[in-house]
Amino acid sequence: MSEKPLIDLTIVEASEKLASKEISAVELAGAYLEQIELRDGEIGAYLEVYDDVLEQAKRADEMIASGKGGVLTGIPIAVKDLILIEGRVVSAGSKILENYKATYDATVIAKLKKEGVVFLGRTNMDEFGMGSSTENSAYKITKNPHDTSRVPGGSSGGSSAAVAMRGAIAALGTDTGGSVRQPASFCGLVGLKPTYGAVSRNGLIAYGSSLDQIGPLTKTVADAEIIFNAMKGHDPMDSTSLPDEESKEVPKIFTVGIPRHFLGEGIDVEVLKNFNESVERLKELGVTIKEITLPNINYSLSTYYIIAPAEASSNLSKFDGVRYGLHVDGENLLGDYLESKGAGFGAEVRRRIVLGTYILSHGYYDAYYTKANKVRNILRKDFADAFKEVDAIMMPVSPMPAFKIGEKSEDPLSMYLADIFTVTANLVGVPAISIPSGFTEREGKQLPLSIQLIAPHRREDILFALGKLFERK
Repeated sequence: MSEKPLIDLTIVEASEKLASKEISAVELAGAYLEQIELRDGEIGAYLEVYDDVLEQAKRADEMIASGKGGVLTGIPIAVKDLILIEGRVVSAGSKILENYKATYDATVIAKLKKEGVVFLGRTNMDEFGMGSSTENSAYKITKNPHDTSRVPGGSSGGSSAAVAMRGAIAALGTDTGGSVRQPASFCGLVGLKPTYGAVSRNGLIAYGSSLDQIGPLTKTVADAEIIFNAMKGHDPMDSTSLPDEESKEVPKIFTVGIPRHFLGEGIDVEVLKNFNESVERLKELGVTIKEITLPNINYSLSTYYIIAPAEASSNLSKFDGVRYGLHVDGENLLGDYLESKGAGFGAEVRRRIVLGTYILSHGYYDAYYTKANKVRNILRKDFADAFKEVDAIMMPVSPMPAFKIGEKSEDPLSMYLADIFTVTANLVGVPAISIPSGFTEREGKQLPLSIQLIAPHRREDILFALGKLFERK
């Protein structure tokens, strides 16, 4: 049996080879740098490949040699251009932060640095995380490695494409309404959105503060678990960070709920067929399947697109051209604001800021924002009630496979509908994971499909156990 190429190793496999000195971190990082050089000109996953990758790898080899290495020591990963790394440019995919250098490490970066992770570079993304296709980047459009005429998903499309093109062993993304899970699905990867507050948001450039979570994109469920375990934990620098708690017992036999009533119109025929086959596969693996009802889930997408833009309009008000980021001179101070924001923000960001400002304005706040938060609380109760009957809920990740570049860019509402199955987990704050479940053929290309598993608050362990079970051949 021929030796597996270094760029095809999982974190688990690479870690074993590094620990046994079968390979070095420098060799592993070098293999990924070669692959990036080979493929990224076509794919456009990276905005920047760091100039000190091999130096980082040398330090990782020294950690391993001294016996201080862990499972992530020497593992090369990519980072979404929204997470601060001290001394490095972090632009959030926007011209308004084009040359901004981070003055400190995000908590997740500090934790991974302590583990000896090698950071390959920063990946392309929809500007400030606003999009489902990575077509809204201020810099370039990232392509799907499975079919370069199609999008890789968004907003973490650069991170997903980096792993899918074998240009990183794993990557960090952020998930506000599905922005880890949906690109993971489009690119055939595992994507985890942790429980809100389980992973620190300190050092993450915010889009929707009550929704955002940092999560990994990986080749396997086991790899996602490794990165999650390294990043999780209470952080006093993040007021939304949850306190640490003891692990719970994982069920020996799982019951998975299917909200069949929600899988109606608008779902691609092949996506629904694959989903039904995945349900049967779980049954064969000994999982009990139960039909459930989530009475108000049909309101989740409209609720999300009230709350998220409202929070975005508040969070992005700080980018005024005065303190940091792009500055364009106007006739006066107001002119500076208008010129800087007009030149710095792209069309989708401006659209959501205007929408969010309208939602929060006098006379409309109660009609929209207050009402949306009431619906959010109702959705939380619906899920809490469902989890009294089942261990996890299963649904598709996206109603369609990866779509063509440009296919939805002129129709924002059509683009928003791509998030219909993912936004609820963010509204409710529960963990969810995207797991590859097969392929569908389009125009001679094999496009990945995935299922999504959603678990109760702080029960990522259920997602990992079920996900590993589903991965069994």
